[in-house]
Amino acid sequence: MPDMLELQYELESKAAKWYATIDIANAFFSIPLAAECRPQFAFTWRGIQYTWNRLPQGWKHSPTISHGLIQTALEKGEAPEHLQYIDDIIVWGNSAEEVSEKGKKIVQILLKAGFAIKGSKVKGSAQAIQFLGIKW
Repeated sequence: MPDMLELQYELESKAAKWYATIDIANAFFSIPLAAECRPQFAFTWRGIQYTWNRLPQGWKHSPTISHGLIQTALEKGEAPEHLQYIDDIIVWGNSAEEVSEKGKKIVQILLKAGFAIKGSKVKGSAQAIQFLGIKW
């Protein structure tokens, strides 16, 4: 996973005029656990045993696994230039149209890879946008 400060410096170096962000909905829960791994995620509550079938939130390796799988999907789909931090993605460009096209391409790649995207989680094209808690 990239360092957030390094991402900030890299995005600053782009000096873009327009931005768009994409946040994958329930990214961890989009990733199935292999059947042989599921017993490691079993727990008992009120006398009933439960087992996670999807990558759980709160497990220390979930962010790294999620980031890597999303990154691989974007690379295989030949995504346009972007920055990614776990399930948050930003694209930039010199025009609203350019940024919109980049965002649409990334959304298509992610949907094809089995990730869910809510329209409300896609922001932009905009000249000012928030990404990883920073307004750009």
